[in-house]
Amino acid sequence: MKPFFTAPKKPQFELMKKIDYRCHDRFEKQIKKLVKKYRSLEEDLEIAKKYAIEAFHISEINNESIWLVPKFDKKIIQIYKLKKFSCKALKGKGNRSGIRIIYAFYPEKFVVEFLEIYFKEKDDSDMDYEFIKKYLDNNQNDV
Repeated sequence: MKPFFTAPKKPQFELMKKIDYRCHDRFEKQIKKLVKKYRSLEEDLEIAKKYAIEAFHISEINNESIWLVPKFDKKIIQIYKLKKFSCKALKGKGNRSGIRIIYAFYPEKFVVEFLEIYFKEKDDSDMDYEFIKKYLDNNQNDV
């Protein structure tokens, strides 16, 4: 007797995908400053890698925490903003902590390079568009 429903199997190559994470010097400086204020930040980043970034890029699950920055959508490098970031040090905020992470995703090689991390204190604080533009200009041929 055949079972009524069988879950579709994922292709074997998809199960073997793994993202290689890198940090830009600018990100390293910014996170060092923020860790002094928000002690759980490094641990929270590891959780975000697994449940937001890998879910989005490997499992193709869109939980609306990651947004493609349309101004910088290139074929070789795509710039994303992680908006829903839970920080345990910010009690009672949940995923509305105000911490934003900007990263570059190289779809051909499955590489993520963290570019910026900042705390969105006011409505006018946003990513540094000039820095992102320079980054893209300098890294178009690095794939």
